[in-house]
Amino acid sequence: MSSEPTVTPTHALWQRVHNSLNRQGMMVHLQARLLRVEPGLVEIALPYSDRVTQQQDGFHGGAMGALADIAGGYAALTVAPEGMEVTTVEYKINFLAAFQGGELRATGRVVRAGRRIIVTTAEVLHVAADGTQSPCAVMQQTLSTVPGTP
Repeated sequence: MSSEPTVTPTHALWQRVHNSLNRQGMMVHLQARLLRVEPGLVEIALPYSDRVTQQQDGFHGGAMGALADIAGGYAALTVAPEGMEVTTVEYKINFLAAFQGGELRATGRVVRAGRRIIVTTAEVLHVAADGTQSPCAVMQQTLSTVPGTP
């Protein structure tokens, strides 16, 4: 299981997403890692720890939802105009299975990008210590572009 990020030829895009992710206190606290950035696609990993569990020691649905929201949101950011950011308007998530250990990986993809509204999907996979990947959740999301912070 490689935790090394995939740096694409779009270094400025990588830096834009990386800098924004590092400003998110919750994702920093949960030790989320940026793995891949491409136009319209972002992959983020979340390691298993007591910070992300529910009462039965599985990944908490809130952690899965947050990870999917962040991956989809950053996929949208990759297609948003320079100087703009994105904010989630709504999302719908289906939880498919619960897992312990390993890590979650969410891949957000832009489905359609308009001037003000961007629609994304995210797939959340559980990656076990042996590298086995299993579907965990799927999400659809609507985001709006907003002026960036100075």
